[in-house]
Amino acid sequence: MEHNLKNIDYIIKGTETRDGAGVLLKRIFGGPNTVQLTDPFLLLDHFGSDRVEDYIAGFPWHPHRGIETITYLLSGKVEHSDSTDHKGTIYPDELQWMTAGSGIFHEEMPKPLDEKNPEELMKAYGMPALVSGFQLWLNLPAKYKMATPTYRSIKGSEVPKISMDGITVKIIAGEYSKISGMYDSRYGIDPLYLDISMDEESDFIYKVKDGYTSMIFSITGEGICREQQLEPDTVAIMSKNGSYINVHTGNSKYRFILLSGKPLKEPVKWYGPIVMNTDQQIREAIADLNNNNFVREKNPLME
Repeated sequence: MEHNLKNIDYIIKGTETRDGAGVLLKRIFGGPNTVQLTDPFLLLDHFGSDRVEDYIAGFPWHPHRGIETITYLLSGKVEHSDSTDHKGTIYPDELQWMTAGSGIFHEEMPKPLDEKNPEELMKAYGMPALVSGFQLWLNLPAKYKMATPTYRSIKGSEVPKISMDGITVKIIAGEYSKISGMYDSRYGIDPLYLDISMDEESDFIYKVKDGYTSMIFSITGEGICREQQLEPDTVAIMSKNGSYINVHTGNSKYRFILLSGKPLKEPVKWYGPIVMNTDQQIREAIADLNNNNFVREKNPLME
């Protein structure tokens, strides 16, 4: 099998920045400079801190069109609301998979868990003030850019989990060990999203689909892939050749996200939180914003 292992083509180290109203985060990748390497994935942010002032200003009202956003929370909570008055809260181990499609306005406000609320405090991992999570942007194919906006709220208990030989795999999307995750691949992107925790001295191997873009995002600890050290807040972009991804650990535990998806190979035009295929579509989106006509569908689907 050694000759059929994927190599690492690139390692990208996340850079500290501020977004929204000043939320401190690590941008692992994102923007026109990396999209050719990460297609169909557009952006990955690791947000959060144990200092409330680093995140409390949140991500106030902003638009999205042409993409899906997947928010996965590890600690704290994120209160969400949109322009059609839908509201919700994401708690630790939960996800929100949002299809922006034809357009939506929303806000996402990270907050510490309420120490006076026993139900919330039971969800705390470590410090109650700690907020930590990821947001991944997934591109939509041209024919689905203007799809009906949709929300999917996924509880941690709904995510299939497999543990064996010192490795625990949470199957958010795609398939592992013949068990399917929570995402139904309705837009033809066929994403794989696995949250993998490894004990010391353990070995993980997985066969990804031919021609797909695959990457390893390191969360905590240290892993080793093809003799290269994998450290937190980095993403390793795997080669297109080879079929298997092999990660092992030494004397450190390791947690990472394995992403894989079918490249769209379509033109990408980027205007902040709006990602389309042509300059004309971007101009139309800006005109819709200026004319208060951005939200085409007044009743997004809730699943």
